[in-house]
Amino acid sequence: MSDLPRFPDGAGQPQPPYSEPPRPEVPATVTGAFWAFIVSTVIGIVGALLLFGQKDELIDAARRANSGLSEEQLTQAANIALGVAVVIAIIIALLYVLFAVKLRGGRNWARIVLTVLTVLQVLSLVAGSGGTWLSYLSGLAAVIGVVLSFLGDSNTYIAASKQIRR
Repeated sequence: MSDLPRFPDGAGQPQPPYSEPPRPEVPATVTGAFWAFIVSTVIGIVGALLLFGQKDELIDAARRANSGLSEEQLTQAANIALGVAVVIAIIIALLYVLFAVKLRGGRNWARIVLTVLTVLQVLSLVAGSGGTWLSYLSGLAAVIGVVLSFLGDSNTYIAASKQIRR
């Protein structure tokens, strides 16, 4: 016998390329949740943009609070406050869209983050001084998204997606 190692038949032959298992098809519940979160986001952006129509009310509220600011300062403060509010709304909207895309990709962490954000959104509506009809509509869409993301088909899809990533 020789001291050379023995290889099973076919050693050194090219191997077929590795192919990933097929990704599971996105169920209607996840697609519905995705679009519910997108709708909630769009409604939130519209609501933020409508704040610009309430600029005079914001200035009047600051004036009534005896702020001691001039009209020019009140206008400037209102412009800054509205600008900051819109920028924050856009950042939150972009994150919501990112999380919704990740949910559609089968990421459980995105589902959890969207659930937490939705709970905070609903709590702010209930515990706060209320909101506009747009904020309630946005909250309703987000709640629908959360419910859809936890239905049976969604759970199966997220579990299967996790298995593929391992």
